[in-house]
Amino acid sequence: MPRYDPKDPYKFPAQMPSSADSMIRSFDPADFPQPKAKDNEWRYLDMDEISEFMQPFTPTNLAQVSVSFEDGSAVPQLSDKQTSRELGVSFGQISKNEYPAGSVSKPVDLTAAIQWQVTQRVYWLNITSNVEKPVIIRVHSNNAERDALHFVITAAANSHASVVVMHDGLAHLAEGMEISTGADSTLNFTSVQQWDEASKHVGTERIRVGANAELRHRVVTLSGNFVRLRMDPDYAGKKGFLDMLGIYYVLPGDYAEHRTMVCHNQADCKSRVIYKGALDGKGARSAWVGNALILPTAPNTDSYELNRNLVLKPGAIADSEPQLEIENGDIIGAGHASSVGRFEDEQLFYLESRGVSEENARKLVVRGFFEELINQIGVESVQTALMQRIEERLAKGESAAMTQVLEDK
Repeated sequence: MPRYDPKDPYKFPAQMPSSADSMIRSFDPADFPQPKAKDNEWRYLDMDEISEFMQPFTPTNLAQVSVSFEDGSAVPQLSDKQTSRELGVSFGQISKNEYPAGSVSKPVDLTAAIQWQVTQRVYWLNITSNVEKPVIIRVHSNNAERDALHFVITAAANSHASVVVMHDGLAHLAEGMEISTGADSTLNFTSVQQWDEASKHVGTERIRVGANAELRHRVVTLSGNFVRLRMDPDYAGKKGFLDMLGIYYVLPGDYAEHRTMVCHNQADCKSRVIYKGALDGKGARSAWVGNALILPTAPNTDSYELNRNLVLKPGAIADSEPQLEIENGDIIGAGHASSVGRFEDEQLFYLESRGVSEENARKLVVRGFFEELINQIGVESVQTALMQRIEERLAKGESAAMTQVLEDK
């Protein structure tokens, strides 16, 4: 642990241990202590809901994985070297012991270590140059037995691509993902959860941003009874930029948790984390935990994180926990903000004063709440489908129940 230097107070401004000092990283589940409900890592969720992913299991291997370009044309297999060079991308299944599987850091909690231990299928999307058309990976399941998958996405130096992972159907899925971007590359990545209401999805992403690279990372969680996603990014070189956007819409009885743990370990890097959620009714619950850790090795860091939660009806619960750990006095900036609230009276009054009914005014506010972020995904067909899904959710409220969105004044 670096010690405070009185001759250079900006070098190591504190001697307090950080999350990096206590964090366990291991592929072996035995290295992790048995989780307890009071542990910070698990304190917001119902331990009974996630317990099935905290012990080894045999995956069903029934989840279907397919890949294509946005226009439906085929993405070449890893073995098709010539077409892969022409299109700049290839996809296929590799061994868990084959590079680059397992090359981006290590699992950070027990569920991630177990997922790695039990996974029998690893899929690699290898981006080698500029990919003109967005790549769509589809994960579909129709089985409530436990399953496991692992994805590796690599973007070579100077490459440019857009990748979307779409999840749907009925599943109890433990999923791991490794994302690595080379120097001077640009990757737009989106993960969409549109599970059936009885589904559970426990996922961990280990992310590495290359020198002078740009990773635009989006997460959209619109359904699923229990969804817990954790993202652990760090940097492989100077001047990396990480832009993380998240959207979640939680129904009564459902739980959605998102954790973003950005580790600034290189100089001159930048991160922006913005997550927005809407909770629609009593029993809907969400948790967002964001942490930006700025190590002594990361001068000139520029970091900011934001979480906004819109409570559409009384009885929903949203936990929001932004954190900053700054171990370097030489930074450009570091900040965070979060809020949990209902509709703003001024927004509703403005719309109603222009002849919009209160019911439609509320729906317009929710639509705008999400649309700003969805439009940044950059894949038009996906954006359209997601907004349609949100419209369907809002349409379900076209009844007298919509008048109960706000508590009686």
